[in-house]
Amino acid sequence: MSAFHTSGVTNSGASRSRVVSLDPLRMRARRHHAHALHRGERIWREGVAPIDLWIELLHGNGLEPRAALACTVAQDFEDDQFTLGKLPPEDIEKLYGLQVQELSVFDSLEERALVQTRRSNTVLIEVDAFFLPDMRAGSYHREHAKTTIGIDVIDPDARRLGYFHHTGYHLLDGDDYDGVLRVDAAHDADATAQQALFPHVEFVKRVRDALSGTPLAEVSADLLCAHLLRRPLQSPIARWRAAFPEHVDTMLSRGESYARLYAFNMMQQLGANFELLAHYLQWMREQGFDIPVQTHAGARKIASETMVMQCRLARALSHGRREMCDASFDVIAEAYDRVIPPLADIIC
Repeated sequence: MSAFHTSGVTNSGASRSRVVSLDPLRMRARRHHAHALHRGERIWREGVAPIDLWIELLHGNGLEPRAALACTVAQDFEDDQFTLGKLPPEDIEKLYGLQVQELSVFDSLEERALVQTRRSNTVLIEVDAFFLPDMRAGSYHREHAKTTIGIDVIDPDARRLGYFHHTGYHLLDGDDYDGVLRVDAAHDADATAQQALFPHVEFVKRVRDALSGTPLAEVSADLLCAHLLRRPLQSPIARWRAAFPEHVDTMLSRGESYARLYAFNMMQQLGANFELLAHYLQWMREQGFDIPVQTHAGARKIASETMVMQCRLARALSHGRREMCDASFDVIAEAYDRVIPPLADIIC
């Protein structure tokens, strides 16, 4: 699944010379413009990282990523966090003809990734954000954190690669290249010990043509029904509310750093998920499906109110106050009831 394009090359010899002289990886990065979901006004600037990666990967290959967001209706409360959003591989295959397979890594991560990218496949690797230049505002050369990137081009001679991550397409080289692909580990004499440290790696390959237009929307609607049938049997908002007093006590005892982690795994995961759902429902309306306006509005209300709740809770905790956020829970619970149950009645 190569994301390279050759459009814009003219028959002019001078034009052709200029194109050839340009750096193809840098051209690729400049050509990639973030999908509309990642541009303009957003409630949650940092969304659901695994889905954000796929949005840009699909968009970079000329596919419509909004069709894959039906899974957002099945998010649940997991007692200490909300379900982290991920696009199911079976949905990706049905919609886009792309198959996600686990990659067996032996001897050299660089070599295995190089083999797949030369087959025009994209390699999904769990890496250390310490080596990712697009994380300059956060982890880059500051702290170690796990994240997943999608590599589609590798230039081993120049020690450079192009990759999808979060909300865009980026380049890295030099020591960052060595860090991401574990080049030093591959050259280590104790190969047996190093093999145990290889990260989880998958690759994405095309097995059939992607759907588009009406067939794409119809299959997406079928997936929406399937995900609604596996939605939580009880309201995840009600269960979160019941557990919240104990969560507040834990945040007060453990301090600000824990409270930030809590907010990321609760408010952000819930809010960003429903912001994606709102975009999906709007897209379905544009495809001609009779999706009530109130369901779209309800999903956006959950996204915005969780942001309000996060800010309110942070202020209270900074002053050592025990904030129950009852008003926000009322709003979120009412909005949830206007979104998920009505969708199930309409679609299924």
